Amino acid sequence: MARPRIVIVGAGFAGYETARHLLRRSRGAAEVVLLNPTDYFLYLPLLPEVAGGVLDPRRITVPLADTLAGARLVLGQADGVDVDARTVSYTGPEGRRGTLGYHRLVLAAGSVNKLLPIPGVADHAHGFRGIPEALHLRDHVIRQIELADATTDPRERAARLTFVVVGAGYTGTEVVAQIQLLTRDVLAHHPALAGARSRWLLLDVADRVLPGMDERMSASTAKVLRDRGIEVRTGTSVAEATADGVRLSDDSFVPSRTLAWCVGVRPDPLAESIGLPMVKGRLQVDEFLAVSGHPEILACGDAAAVPDPQNPGHSTPMTAQHAVRQGRLAAHNIAASYGVGKRKPYRHRNLGFVIDLGGWQAAANPLGLPLSGVPARVAARGYHLLALPGNRVRTATEWLFTAVGSRPAVQLGLVPGSAVPLDTGAPELIRTSR
Repeated sequence: MARPRIVIVGAGFAGYETARHLLRRSRGAAEVVLLNPTDYFLYLPLLPEVAGGVLDPRRITVPLADTLAGARLVLGQADGVDVDARTVSYTGPEGRRGTLGYHRLVLAAGSVNKLLPIPGVADHAHGFRGIPEALHLRDHVIRQIELADATTDPRERAARLTFVVVGAGYTGTEVVAQIQLLTRDVLAHHPALAGARSRWLLLDVADRVLPGMDERMSASTAKVLRDRGIEVRTGTSVAEATADGVRLSDDSFVPSRTLAWCVGVRPDPLAESIGLPMVKGRLQVDEFLAVSGHPEILACGDAAAVPDPQNPGHSTPMTAQHAVRQGRLAAHNIAASYGVGKRKPYRHRNLGFVIDLGGWQAAANPLGLPLSGVPARVAARGYHLLALPGNRVRTATEWLFTAVGSRPAVQLGLVPGSAVPLDTGAPELIRTSR
């Protein structure tokens, strides 16, 4: 290699930030190679708005070629790392195998759906990790309303208008909030369903929604959801999923044709396959993000168990805030390994969280200040516009159109069910999004 080659695996929050800051620091002195299954960075926090019909999926995808000029993009799914030979193996989008040599390696492979061993879930639940899943879930929900309109069986109609979301964390809460508003708009286009209401259930084994977040945010969010008629059932989960409904852990049965699985994520299987020290499925790293015994390899984001300086003995949570900061630090410390600057340990300050509940409703605690209603909504929208690396004007424009109009009430038919298997961690699958 004529120049040092830095290979970054994954273009999620951590990988994208690593590449962006490395390009600024290297100024062409090193070859920056980004290995990713897609040619875009996906802004995951706004994915529920795609499923809810608020945003076009292109608004939350940022082209890597446009925003990371100077980096070499290799399309493919990483499936192995030879730490002795310093190579990364991958499978391209058309099944062709390839290998990349590296001088420095950044593992930011992200995460996949966390699939629990519950009967029927893998066959009947809808995952939520990328644009294909979001579009498929949106089409499925609209289809159920259209089929409910077509049937004369009251029990079938009730089942098709019943939607179950498992997981009351960040993703599940926003998914149920956004798509519930979508069903309201779609129902308005079906006179035969006049007076009918969709039934939404949000389940979680925790004792409150948004477990792990500020209790005031949790309480205000739960109140908004319940005021909309969403059944929030804490301490409850799914015991079995079937084609006709779900059996809950309290042994009750809910007739339904829709089960959205938002239980959480687990690190990409690539991390475990390398054979390096692990901590609960994540690569063990030091405070400088270096992998144990291999200072030439850094890991960050969901793939890495980064020591949390504010919670000794624990790793940082798998959140976008941490991934972004760790990506920037990875770039800094790699530059330092070439004599540009000095290595720094990972430090962070909690900036708070925002939960967008659709309409004019949201919950937020920027810098610890609890907000709800319109102020929280402004904070949420402002935060996302600042954090989104591109498409800001178009995103804001679509928000405006949705605010004064209604959400599209038609299926797109772009993604067949076979293209979005729930078990995205299966090693034989080439995942299309992350």
